[in-house]
Amino acid sequence: MAERDVDQALVRRVQGGERQAFDLLVIKYQRRIMRLLARLVHDPAEVEDLAQDVFIKAWRALPQFRGESAFYTWLYRIALNTARNWLATRKRQPIRVDAPENEDGETFSADDSLTDYTTPESAAVSREIVDTINHTIEDLPEDQRTAIVLREIEGMTYEEIAQIMQCPVGTVRSRIYRAREAIAHRLRPVLGNGADRRW
Repeated sequence: MAERDVDQALVRRVQGGERQAFDLLVIKYQRRIMRLLARLVHDPAEVEDLAQDVFIKAWRALPQFRGESAFYTWLYRIALNTARNWLATRKRQPIRVDAPENEDGETFSADDSLTDYTTPESAAVSREIVDTINHTIEDLPEDQRTAIVLREIEGMTYEEIAQIMQCPVGTVRSRIYRAREAIAHRLRPVLGNGADRRW
């Protein structure tokens, strides 16, 4: 049974009044939603509360969910809107690209490395690259910032992003292209590439 089919079956059970089925959906998606919120909000004290708000909103709206999109796409849209609303009431927080993640979605810490081959020079360049990317993402218009985060950090497909952002796939591609171009433009001086090379 495909993941979408499993989710649809759980949604039908929730709509039939089975609370435990919703608990299973929360367990399944809680970490992914919290990771998305942490990337957008960057206030660890708020992330858990916002995640709880997302699932409360989902619980209340689930009776009207018709299954036209995948459940997690629908849930991500709720999370994205919740983060946007929170950011709109506070000073905009920057999105940070910190450590790489392993295949389970867990972030590696500096302590995870058994052997460190970095030199002070390469570490400084790496830090400058990460800072440049962070600042560029922070400066992007909201639609480009959201699209690039969902694609590059959350690993979503263009179609999933289009459903979440409620726009055509071509618009998503354009936003991601412009975001990547802005990042490439800012990285050129750091990487020492000429204007004729992208990276």
